[in-house]
Amino acid sequence: LFLSNFVFNDPNLSAALGGLSGVPELEVEALRPVNLLQERNLLPPRPLEAPEPNLSADLKKVNCSPQTFRCTLTSIPQTQALLNKARLPLGLVLHPFRDLQQLPVITSNTIVRCRFCRTYINPFVTFLDQRRWKCNLCYRVNDVPDEFMYNPVTRSYGEPHKRPEVQNATVEFIASSDYMLRPPQPAAYLFVLDVSHNAVEAGYLKYFCEALLDKLDKLPGDARTKVGFLTFDNTVHFYNLQEGLSQPQMLVVSDVDDIFIPSHDSLMVNLKESKELVKDLLTSLPAMFSQSKETHSALGPALQAALKLMTPTGGRISVFQTQLPSLGAGALQSREEPNQRSSSKHLSPATDFYKKLALDCSGLQIGVDLFLLSSQYADLASLACISKYSAGSVFSYPSFHHIHNPAQLEKFQKDLERYLTRKIGFEAVMRIRCTKGLSIHTFHGNFFVRSTDLLSLANVNPDSAFAVQMSIEDTLADSSLACFQAALLYTSCKGKRRIRVHTLCLPVVNQLTDVYAGADVQAITCLLANMAIDRSVSSSLSDARDALENAVVDLISAYKSNVSSLQTSGMVVPAGLRLFPLYILALLKQKALRTDTSTRLDERIFSMCEFKTQPLQQLMRMVYPDLYRLDNISDQGALHLNDSVVPQPPLLHLSAERLSRDGAFLMDCGNVSVSHHLFMMYSTHTHTQVSVSEGFFKVNKQRAGHLPELDTPLSERVRAFVDWLQDNRGFSSNLHVLKDDASSKLPFFQQLVEDRSESGSSYQDFLQHIQLQVSK
Repeated sequence: LFLSNFVFNDPNLSAALGGLSGVPELEVEALRPVNLLQERNLLPPRPLEAPEPNLSADLKKVNCSPQTFRCTLTSIPQTQALLNKARLPLGLVLHPFRDLQQLPVITSNTIVRCRFCRTYINPFVTFLDQRRWKCNLCYRVNDVPDEFMYNPVTRSYGEPHKRPEVQNATVEFIASSDYMLRPPQPAAYLFVLDVSHNAVEAGYLKYFCEALLDKLDKLPGDARTKVGFLTFDNTVHFYNLQEGLSQPQMLVVSDVDDIFIPSHDSLMVNLKESKELVKDLLTSLPAMFSQSKETHSALGPALQAALKLMTPTGGRISVFQTQLPSLGAGALQSREEPNQRSSSKHLSPATDFYKKLALDCSGLQIGVDLFLLSSQYADLASLACISKYSAGSVFSYPSFHHIHNPAQLEKFQKDLERYLTRKIGFEAVMRIRCTKGLSIHTFHGNFFVRSTDLLSLANVNPDSAFAVQMSIEDTLADSSLACFQAALLYTSCKGKRRIRVHTLCLPVVNQLTDVYAGADVQAITCLLANMAIDRSVSSSLSDARDALENAVVDLISAYKSNVSSLQTSGMVVPAGLRLFPLYILALLKQKALRTDTSTRLDERIFSMCEFKTQPLQQLMRMVYPDLYRLDNISDQGALHLNDSVVPQPPLLHLSAERLSRDGAFLMDCGNVSVSHHLFMMYSTHTHTQVSVSEGFFKVNKQRAGHLPELDTPLSERVRAFVDWLQDNRGFSSNLHVLKDDASSKLPFFQQLVEDRSESGSSYQDFLQHIQLQVSK
C-alpha cells in the first residue's frame, strides 16, 4: 500500500537549512530528506517542471525556457572534484528548433559577437559603459558598434542594453552573406517509395499518396521548391515530371549494381511549374503497382540514385521501406535470433554501407528520413544509420497493415500530416559554447560531428532534440554564473539564412547541498538514458543496465556519506531527487534496455533511436507515462486558456493499486511509444453519468477510438483535457479505448500500467536491491 507522507524532523539538518541565507523555499523543499523505504507518495499532483535556477529576479526573467535548454544541474559545481562528490552527471538537453509562439527576429546589418570567442551578444553580458561590453563566456571586453546604439524597438539612441538581443535569451538573426558558403538552397523534397509485393500487401502507398496530395500546397517552401519521386522493387523507377508533358513518364533502371540517372533535368522539378503532373503521378501510383509480384527490395541502389539526384541542391530524402533490403549494394540478411535479441552484436549495423551513404549525404546537405512499415524483421540497426548520420528522423510502424492494423494506419496518417507540413531548416550547423572552464565531450542525437563543438545538420526539424555531456576542466571559483549558448545556423524553407541563438544562465556554487538542491531529475534521467544506449551498443546491454543501477547506488551512497550522515537507517535522498530510483527502474523496463527475449530486435532499436532524438517532455512520458482518473474530473485548479477551461486532474502513481472497476482512467504514453499512446479504460460499472449514450467513450473499428461530443459537463471537461494534451505535442497521439465489461479488459489495462513501472512489488524489490548494493 502507498503509505502516508513520511517527513524527517531532524533538528540538526533543519537548523543547517535554516541557516542558509537567501535560499528560496523551493530549494529548501528540494533538500528535504526523503526515506524512500517509507515514503511512497512521491509524485507531485501535476507533471514535474524543471527546477528554477537560484538567480536574481532580473536574470530569471530573461533566462532561456527550460523547454528549449535544460541542464542536469541548475546549480553548477565550482570544481570537477565537487561534481565527482555529488555523483551526478553534468550535461545539457536541447530542443533548439522547437515550434515557438514568439520569436524575436533581429534584422540588423551588424550581428554583434565577441571578437575573441565568437559568442553572440545576449542578456547575460555586462555593459561596462555605453561603448564597451564584457563577454559572459570568455570575460574579454568588446566594443559596442555604432549601429548597436540604436534600439529598433523603442526607436531611440544610446540604450544598447535595451536592444532585443540583450532582452531575450532566444532570438533569431537574419544572417548576411558572411554566413553563406553558397547561395541559400531551395526547399527540395525527394520521395523514395518501396513498391514491392510486400509494400502492396501492407497498403501504405495509397495513404501516402492521399496525404501528399492533400498537403501538397502546405509543403514548406516558396516559388523555388523542388520535388521528385523514385520507386523501387528489384529495379529502380524514375519519373519525368518536366513541365509540358501530357502525363508523367516512368524511366526504369534495371541494372541495380551500376545505378545511373537516366535524365538530369527532369526528375527533380519545380513544384509550382509541374504541380498538375505531380498530382497525376500521386493519383496513379497506387494502381500502377497493385498487381506487383516482385518480392525483392533494391533499397541500397535506390538510395544511391537518390543521392545523385539531390547532389546539385541538397534537401530532404523521405524513404518508405517495408522489408529487409535484398538486392544490390546494402543488401542484408536476417540476423534476428529469438535467443540473441539483446546481444550487442545485433544492436550494431551489419554493414557500413548506410553510414557511409549518410555521411556522403551530410556533406552534400542532404538529410534522410526513414519510414519503416514492416511486418517482418528489416534490420533497423543497419537501416537507421542512413538517418542517424544525416540528421534525419526514423519512424517505425511494426506489423503495419492498412486493414488488419487500423491503429498503426491511423498513426501513420497522423504522423504524415505533421511530417509533411512541419517547419524545416536546410544546410544547418549548430555550435554550443560554454563558460571558460567548462568543456563538452560527448553529443547525443542524429547529426555528424564536424569538430569538437560543431554539429552538421543537413536538415533540422522542430521535433528533434539533442543531449550533451560536459565536464569541468578548470575551477569556476572566479565566476558566480555559468552560461551556455547554442547557435543554430540554417536556411529557411523560404531561402533565408538565419541564426537561432539560445543562451542559458545558471549560478555557480561551492556547496554540495546547493548542487543537490538544483538537480533536475528529469534531465539527469534523459542524459543517463542516452549514455546507457551508447553503452549497450559499445559494450553490452547488461553493462548498460548495471551502469544505470550504479547511478542510483552512487547517488544514495554519496548523499548518505556527505550530507545525511546523521540518519542511521533507511534510504535517504533529497526530495528533489526522490523520483530518481523510480525513473531508473522505469528506464530498465523500456524496450531499449530490458533483457527479455520477447522484445523484437527492430522494436528495441527503434526505442533506442527515440531515446537519442526525442525532446525531454516526450521522452519522460515514454519512460514514466502520466496516469489520470477521469470520471471524477472537475474544474478545480483548471487552466483558463482563450475563453476555454481546461481541467487539470491530479497525477496517479503507475500502479494497478490505483485502478478500480468503478472509474475511467487515462494513461498518456507520449507520442513515441511503439504501440498506442493514449490509453483510456472505463467500466460498465462506472457511474451512470459516465455511461450516458452507449458509454462515456465510443470505440470505432476504423479508428483506434474517439470521444463522442456529449452534452454533459463531464464529457466537455474530458474532451477539453484530452484536446489540450494533444495540442501540447508535435505528433498527435492515437487514442486507444479499452472497455471493462463481461470480457474484462481491466486486467489488460492493469498489465499496461504494470509494464510501465511499479509492477506489483518491483519498485520495493528494486529499492531493496539498491540498499543491498549501498551497504556493500
